[in-house]
Amino acid sequence: MTEDATPPTGTPVVGTSHADDPATGPGPAEPGPADLRLPDPQPERKKEKQKEKEKPRRSSGTGGTRRGGTAKGVARSIQSRSRIEVAGGSTLTVLVLSCHREDTTGVDLASGTLVRARVAWPEDHGPDLAPFDVVAAVLAEDPERDDLAQPESVTVDGLPRHLGTLHGRRVRRLLHKLTAPVEEHVLGFPGTSAPYWEFRGFHPSLALLVPSKGPVLFRRDGDRSVWIRFGWGRSDNWLPVEDPRAERALDAARRDRLQGKDLAAALGFKPHYLVASVSRPRAGHCYKTVRAILPRG
Repeated sequence: MTEDATPPTGTPVVGTSHADDPATGPGPAEPGPADLRLPDPQPERKKEKQKEKEKPRRSSGTGGTRRGGTAKGVARSIQSRSRIEVAGGSTLTVLVLSCHREDTTGVDLASGTLVRARVAWPEDHGPDLAPFDVVAAVLAEDPERDDLAQPESVTVDGLPRHLGTLHGRRVRRLLHKLTAPVEEHVLGFPGTSAPYWEFRGFHPSLALLVPSKGPVLFRRDGDRSVWIRFGWGRSDNWLPVEDPRAERALDAARRDRLQGKDLAAALGFKPHYLVASVSRPRAGHCYKTVRAILPRG
């Protein structure tokens, strides 16, 4: 007796489809890989997201200008020159080192020289530039470059325009070249101040210092002002600090004295440079101050 090869009714034949069944006639083919791909239900939304990614990001900044991003392209495109160009209406591209209501100090990227730009900050819009920001500053028609106490000063028309930030090797090389050689006195004269009429324009009013000892950041007991103590060559220097980040570091640490690893932790970086500056006349005297505490770059 032989086994019937025809399967019972209702039993599917392995490896066949309804299209192969003569009783049911042609039917839909089994789905392949191409059929399993679902169409994108929102193609327009994907295009909108891609456009949003391509748009430059904005954040709060000077005069509502764009902030953020890198200024490497800007730095590469600048044509080098031997000296700073001071003429009414000309534009300086400056790497900011400190920003104070009296002036913004930095480096003219075209000539690699220190400059202090006097900016007329509005009362409702205080100085808001940070170290290593890159800005474009348009000089006023009369740059007023005739201050014998501050020979690096120039007057700016309006507010600087933020172009981005700059870090890395280029900044480290630039700051290394600008480091002041060790002398007997910081900024060329003894003490912490001098009468305005004694200045003759023979000494710079800005210096980028690398301390040989310290620094130690502290608050004075009397007026609670912030000062810094550091060694420079053979001299022991005590100068007031006008860097808002220094005061915030003391507040965050809840201490009146910081040095070494504690100071680095409070600042968020290891201090390497000090930006020493001669202030504008205050009651007839110009004072030495430290406008910024900076990392290596």
